[in-house]
Amino acid sequence: MTESPINSERGKYVAAKAALEFIKPGMKVGLGTGSTAAKFVQLLGGLVNNEGLDIVGVPTSSQTRDLAASLNIPLTTLDEAGWLDVTVDGADEFDTKLNLIKGGGGALLQEKIVASASDQMVVISDASKQVTTLGAFPLPVEVIRFGWGTTAKTIAELLEAANVGGHEIRMRMQGEQPFITDEQHFILDLHLKRIGAPRQLANQLNRIPGVVESGLFVVMADTVLVGHEDGMVHTYDRDQGDMGTRAIRIPDDDSLYVPGA
Repeated sequence: MTESPINSERGKYVAAKAALEFIKPGMKVGLGTGSTAAKFVQLLGGLVNNEGLDIVGVPTSSQTRDLAASLNIPLTTLDEAGWLDVTVDGADEFDTKLNLIKGGGGALLQEKIVASASDQMVVISDASKQVTTLGAFPLPVEVIRFGWGTTAKTIAELLEAANVGGHEIRMRMQGEQPFITDEQHFILDLHLKRIGAPRQLANQLNRIPGVVESGLFVVMADTVLVGHEDGMVHTYDRDQGDMGTRAIRIPDDDSLYVPGA
């Protein structure tokens, strides 16, 4: 069942608020990218400014960096931090094994690097992102610009033998020009419909020269928090499984539900 935009924003908000429980004073926190992650950053900024929460953030994109800086969240780089306590990020899709597709916002490379350098990855999502099998959302693959057409042809050959439901490859565009990532790469969006073996496909894609990274995050998420429009948050844990639901208070301020707010 498709959620309305307002219900989706409520779900994002309560998932983001639930993720604050994973943040403790003194932590180094990876800050994800995307509309749901932005809500977490906004809520985190409230704790920093209003309650004096002592944390330092490592943003996963220039977009998140600018948002966090505008909220006076102390920031550092991953090199300076060395290792993070937790990363909180969104997902474009997640399945029952907590495998993810990420990269709809174009920040998959930095997101994966930051999450990989964290003790824990907490994923926040509204219910619309939960799927039985990954693949309805196009899989982003970041590629270097040199020889990208040849790289795309190699990917197409791989997909012919892969356990997927579709084979269409599209260059991601921004207006009339190719979308450029923060690392100055291109993104190819693979319209696969169904991904039968996510780990195998991720490994195969990463062996292709010219591929920088794919948006398949396999065995990386430790916890997924799924927010619903009624204020309930469902928790899934990689080790403990389905941990059930709990209520998160939804404020009366409707601006919290506006996309991008």
